[in-house]
Amino acid sequence: MIHSVTLDTTQARVTLLDVPNRPGAAATVFDELADAGIFVDMIVQSYGENDQADLTVTVPETEATRSVEVLRRLSRELGCGGLSSCPSIAKLSVSGIGLRSHTGVAIRMFKALAEANINVQMINTSEVRVNVVVDGACGQAALVAIQKAFADAMR
Repeated sequence: MIHSVTLDTTQARVTLLDVPNRPGAAATVFDELADAGIFVDMIVQSYGENDQADLTVTVPETEATRSVEVLRRLSRELGCGGLSSCPSIAKLSVSGIGLRSHTGVAIRMFKALAEANINVQMINTSEVRVNVVVDGACGQAALVAIQKAFADAMR
């Protein structure tokens, strides 16, 4: 069921706050990031109130400063509510085939992090992977907690 639990400590998080929720806003953001040569890994958009959304991306930490510069400019141009960023995050991934049909994977991961008193900042899933982002300083402890939680399910 579970093939691997991995830790990536080479990324940063940037969030564009209160993005006007209208067609083309996300396209503009990602077009600008691409034009700047910035690789985006995770993408999470949350819909808020007043037809606004928060758009969060993870980028290589070596590109954090440039990403903030690009998104700060876009925040002004699009009429957003500003920017939030964290230059050092830890992305943890639990991977395996058919995770969608195994409902216990996410809850086991979240419980392990909660018991280790580690807060989850982002969640991203696919059919074969559950990713979470935590504060960079908590990365190694989060890895140990998740590995322990899945020790019986690892292949």
